[in-house]
Amino acid sequence: MGKERSETDLNSEDASEHETEPKKPSQQIMRHELKEALAAFQRSSVRLFFSGLSAGLEIGFSLFLMAVMQTLLQDDLPKSVVDLLVANMYAFGFLLVILGRSELFTEQTSLAVLPVLSGQASLSGLLRLWAIVYVANILGAVAFAGMVAYLGPALGVIDPVVFTEIAHSVVHHAPPVILVSGILAGWLMGLLSWLVAAGRDTISQIVIVWLVTATIGLGHLHHSIVGTVEVLAGVFTSRETTVADFGYFLFWTTLGNAIGGPVFLALLKHTHARPDDPTEMTSARVHR
Repeated sequence: MGKERSETDLNSEDASEHETEPKKPSQQIMRHELKEALAAFQRSSVRLFFSGLSAGLEIGFSLFLMAVMQTLLQDDLPKSVVDLLVANMYAFGFLLVILGRSELFTEQTSLAVLPVLSGQASLSGLLRLWAIVYVANILGAVAFAGMVAYLGPALGVIDPVVFTEIAHSVVHHAPPVILVSGILAGWLMGLLSWLVAAGRDTISQIVIVWLVTATIGLGHLHHSIVGTVEVLAGVFTSRETTVADFGYFLFWTTLGNAIGGPVFLALLKHTHARPDDPTEMTSARVHR
């Protein structure tokens, strides 16, 4: 009898959970995103840091492949074809980060805002999460930039001039241009997290990540973490790009990324995708 009661209780619990599942697809995605965000809030600072450090290192493979591709093809193919191929290489680092579940600042700018908007996490907890992930991402990106600036030319697979060209394409814009470009990149990164949650299998998630991030690369939109690797590789290999250029780029791009995700994705999605009954979101709450 005890066993029968246990099985009955489990069945009733499953049925109860099924009943509380949001009925609309957008609400199901919102529930998933909230759980993911709350899990990040609940991680220790050490785990967040090393996850962010991993992301900063992994994202650098985008620059490595971009520079290799540009070195190999720039003298043999039309510029438009080279740009298209290089943009596809831009997506590779994001695949490593997102499918590998590392913490990336431009994902968290929108994702981590959702629990705050729903009253399940505090603003101080949000700032803590952003600060740890951002600093860890930057440190990882700096380390990778140093490695690729040395290794690429040493292996003969990257022409150092390519690093300068890529860095110039990122830095040489007016502040409003970088700001709005960063906003669009932040918006797309927030949308990417939303779309990946809707993906039903790994293949569909790969396609989604590739399409969205290749769009960022093809449009030369400003991403604070990838751009850090791009600009610093130029700083490390040529005097034509300076540390001041890097600071200029990082300030305006970070500001744009931090605006794009929360404003254009988190607020809009939270407004139209949240369930009518707030208890359908999730019962978890973070007290940080």
